[in-house]
Formats: sequence, C-alpha cells, structure tokens
Amino acid sequence: MRTLDREVIHYEFNRTHPTRLTIDSGETIRVISEDALSGQIRRPGDRRDKTKMPFSNPVTGPISIRGAEPGDALAVTIERIEPAIGQCATYTGGARQLSEWLGEGCPHGAHVCPIVDGEIHWSETIRIPYRPMLGCLGTAPDWGCPTTAPAGPHGGNLDLIEVCPGSTVVLPVFVPGGHLYLGDAHAAQGHGELSANGLEMPAISTVRVELRKGARPAWPRIETATHIGCVASGSPMERSIPHAYAQLILWLESEWGWDRWLAYDLLTHVGQISVGYHGIGTVLAKVERRYLNPPG
Repeated sequence: MRTLDREVIHYEFNRTHPTRLTIDSGETIRVISEDALSGQIRRPGDRRDKTKMPFSNPVTGPISIRGAEPGDALAVTIERIEPAIGQCATYTGGARQLSEWLGEGCPHGAHVCPIVDGEIHWSETIRIPYRPMLGCLGTAPDWGCPTTAPAGPHGGNLDLIEVCPGSTVVLPVFVPGGHLYLGDAHAAQGHGELSANGLEMPAISTVRVELRKGARPAWPRIETATHIGCVASGSPMERSIPHAYAQLILWLESEWGWDRWLAYDLLTHVGQISVGYHGIGTVLAKVERRYLNPPG
C-alpha cells in the first residue's frame, strides 16, 4: 500500500497544484495529514497563534485518479483513521457567536489530550470515546479556488461526524484526475463543532478511492451500511436543511424510482439531519436504507 506524506500541505482545493500521487480506481492508500491547528498545540502551555500561521485546516494532496474526468464521481471509502502521534489537542479561543449570551472573557482553553486504548483523556476524570472523522475532504472545482474554511459542492470543510471509518463519501469530479485532498482529522467531535474546533490531531487515514463514471452528484453524498444522505452548506442553516433534503429527494427519485412528492412526504416523518460546523451551516440530510424502496 502506498503512503502520501504530509511534507507538502495546502490550504485550498486548487486544481493548479501539482499532483502528488496518481492512483487507479479501487486502489487503497494511506494519507498522512497535519492537524487543523498547524501543529501549534503539542505540549501543555502551547497556544494557537494565527499571527504566525494565519491558516487553518491544512490538507494533504492533491491525489489524481486515472481516468477521472469532469462529470464523474469519486467514491472515497474511509477504512481507518489512526492518530499519528498518540494525542489530540483543542482550544476554545473565543466564544464567537455565543458571546451574545455568555459574555466576553473566554479563556484560550488550549489543552492536549492523550489517546489511550480507544479513549481520549480530556481531563483527569473525563474520558471521551475515540470516534475519529475527517473534517476536510474534497475535490478541486473547475473555477475559483476555495480555501479549506468553507464547504461547497466540491466537499471541503464538511465537519460532519459521518465522514468516518465505514462511510463512503461521494464527491463530484470537476477537473481531469479529480484532484482529491483530505485532512483536518478529529479524534472526536460533537454536532455543530461548537467552538470551531474538534479534538484535532495529525492522522494516518486509510482510504479506498473508486471512480464512478458519469455519476457526478450536484453536492457530496455519504453512504453507510445503514443510511444514505446528501450534504448542503450555507448560511443561514435554515436554507441548508431543505436544500440537503431536496438533494436527497432527487436522489431517491433518480436511483430508486420514487415519486418526488411521495419521497418528500416520507422524509417529513423519517428523515434525519446531522450538523457540521454551525458557523457555515453545513447539514447532512439522511434516511435509513430500509426506506429506499418505494411503495408498490
């Protein structure tokens, strides 16, 4: 199995970056990524300093897939996400929107958390289960150059807990080769990524990438053993929720033969949502696989 190191990292999903690794459809690779704190919090007493590194969410890539052309899709199955240095880190920084209710004076809150035997040692008494996920996963658009801060039709800074081992993330291909990037691994994260930080860690991710010809989705999709779902992102989140559900309805119509209005009715009762970083309004609308076949 080939490994792509983190010697070169990027902060944007850019089609002009030279390809660092070219793979075949169906190939499994290991990708090493830096944490979203750019490695600034490694020991007690360290602080996040954006004046020295004014970027966030470094990603590794780009990875090109032979035969990938605009109009295709890349199905990225996440097999494993391992901590690269046996620890993760986080900080609160500022309370951002919460300051309206909590007031000012939020401490920096930086702390390092060892990861031992499947648990994150958040404090001397509190343990959090190790549930890794990738915050950033995306392809390069054919125009513009989005940074790793937002999410969009190309993927990007999704921050959804479903981008985890066992899931397949389906991304659109806009340029030859796809130009796939990934990074921003979290040892765990709650819904909404409240402080704009997860338990950030450099990671070793094992992924399998399959090329799906002519199957480009309008927005990323996520497939698991139990659910399928569609992503939308934007502010206000009240718009992202129906947008994600609409993408899911159209998918049920095109692939499973649902009447769109029946699917709309069904999802009113059994649909579920998962929320990425609240500040950019990323949403996954999903449904259990047992509901995929339309009524006879």
